[in-house]
Amino acid sequence: MDTLSITLPDGSVRNVAPGTTPADIAAAIGPGLAKAAIAARVDGELRDIMRPLDRDARLALVTQRDEADALELARHDFAHLLAEAVQNLFPGTQITFGPATDDGFYYDFAPKDRPFTDEDLPAIEAEMRRLIAADKPLRREVWTREQLIARWREQGETFKAEWAAELPENEELTVYWSGGDWLDMCRGPHLASTGKLDPAAFKLTRVSGAYWRGDQKNAMLSRIYGTGWLNKKQLDQHLFRLEEAAKRDHRKIGAEMDLFHLQSEAQGSVFWHPNGFVLWRQLEAYMRRRLDAADYAEVKTPQLMDARQWEQSGHWGKYRENMFVVPDEVPNTEDEGAVLSGDADLMALKPMNCPAHVLIFKQGIKSYRDLPIRMAEFGCCHRNEAHGALHGIMRVRQFTQDDAHIFVREDQLVEEVRKFCELLDSVYADLGFTDYAVKLALRPEKRFGSDDMWDQAEAELREAVMSSSLSDAIKDKFEELPGEGAFYAPKLEFHLTDAIGRTWQVGTIQSDRVLPERLDASYVAEDGQRHRPIMLHRAILGTFERFIGILIEHHAGRFPAWLAPVQAVVATIVSDADDYALQVAADLRKAGIRVETDLRNEKINYKVREHSLAKVPNLLVVGKREADEGTVALRRLGSQGQEMLTLSAAIEMLRFEGTAPDLKR
Repeated sequence: MDTLSITLPDGSVRNVAPGTTPADIAAAIGPGLAKAAIAARVDGELRDIMRPLDRDARLALVTQRDEADALELARHDFAHLLAEAVQNLFPGTQITFGPATDDGFYYDFAPKDRPFTDEDLPAIEAEMRRLIAADKPLRREVWTREQLIARWREQGETFKAEWAAELPENEELTVYWSGGDWLDMCRGPHLASTGKLDPAAFKLTRVSGAYWRGDQKNAMLSRIYGTGWLNKKQLDQHLFRLEEAAKRDHRKIGAEMDLFHLQSEAQGSVFWHPNGFVLWRQLEAYMRRRLDAADYAEVKTPQLMDARQWEQSGHWGKYRENMFVVPDEVPNTEDEGAVLSGDADLMALKPMNCPAHVLIFKQGIKSYRDLPIRMAEFGCCHRNEAHGALHGIMRVRQFTQDDAHIFVREDQLVEEVRKFCELLDSVYADLGFTDYAVKLALRPEKRFGSDDMWDQAEAELREAVMSSSLSDAIKDKFEELPGEGAFYAPKLEFHLTDAIGRTWQVGTIQSDRVLPERLDASYVAEDGQRHRPIMLHRAILGTFERFIGILIEHHAGRFPAWLAPVQAVVATIVSDADDYALQVAADLRKAGIRVETDLRNEKINYKVREHSLAKVPNLLVVGKREADEGTVALRRLGSQGQEMLTLSAAIEMLRFEGTAPDLKR
């Protein structure tokens, strides 16, 4: 082959000699692009900019404006630099793996003498910056499996040798040299040299333990985490978000506001305190009113169901490891012998509500005129999450979904999904979330149903979003996620952005033609024949536990008045005002306001500070003058001043502010 035909994004074609690199083509186009280009996409595959071209291809040059690609490259390079720096500073340390993550990178090490600690991080950072300043070229080579194994054994890298021995013999294996004196096996790609990284754009954050290959039977390693970005501004923004996230941590605020606690006696389950359950009840009552107004019928289904039901639904085969399985027998109460026989039929705590809702649907004959049937349940479910995966109330084992299933005919599906999107949009706005993205999760590799069925289901969800009244800003952010649908259905995912820019996947709706077939659900159509309904699985909040955690962190505990567990505190300046304070509180309660009194013999500034920490939105201060005049001094959370109001005016104002948004419309 004398020349290669390389097609650029504008459609132009360049004929180049075999072995030409994307960097050469960038230089031929112009010095500005030569300087800006950091990598290339060759027929869609991200590659090193110095990797020679060996075939006709479509070429797109990658610059830092292609932020997703640029961040992946930088974080991958930072991970390699971390490993090289550690081995320079701590000879005898073995390296294992070091991937990029969503906001940085980590690397797992087997130290020679002692586990690493956070105190080691400044020295490692300094060595990484030295390596960046050295501008060492990062060079790719293809090796055989035998070469890799020999290299790692020669270097005393037992973990790498073990992994290399398991790689397929026919797979192209690559290593990357940093300069000419350090290498790691890696698929790449990488930047052209270490100097392409910004030395002020990374920070090592912490050290933790990690088992080799994630198995607690294996050796314990030292994992060093870092965060890496394209420039210092991005790093500073990220560190600010981390600082804000720490201040807003739902576990910290939950303790300060006395909302809930967790303890080892009930791993992954939440102990809701009175204040926390007030918040829960307000949210639940609001959601129930919204569902009633949207013509949902609320149901309640069993916690325990026979394993045969889960087998029929398909969950037993694909989801059993996440289910709590219960033998259907009376346990042995004698001191001798096993507690359980091992011969009993099995049942399982429900991890989701959908099969039970199909069983309700199947009671009695359903006509096409009955559809759509919207069936809602605040269903308590259990999933057997690993202890290490649990996180506050965000990731739990026992949870309550704001779950619903809509049974529809083919001709009703798009309209029902559209209505759901608009209901969800309204709920999120009421709860303080106006910025969110809609994503369509497409068919996974392992799935039930035909390709034609998936084609139709995915097209219907697309149409529903685009025909809805969602804002153009939200529609413009619509994207598709290949391979991320459930095994039985594609789904729309709704990703909220909170007050500090983090995203949370909460709402979802799935278009399912599989479960009605597996569980033999049908309705009598207009032609007198039995047809399968389509089942829409949908949730707006996701789970109450997780959504309340998100609310806590989004609002930093300063909830809208209608959600606040305590909406007002009446605090006295002097004991002479105690009787008046009690009367004020009684009048507020009559108006439906959640109120407490603070009659303690403490200075008012102390009381103000304490109730501010507890995130009480309104403090009504009363003394002898207020008692004589029938007034209150209203202090708002976060405000230094106060407003003098008559008691009746204060009650009217707080009652309006404390009313849920749907009741004001």
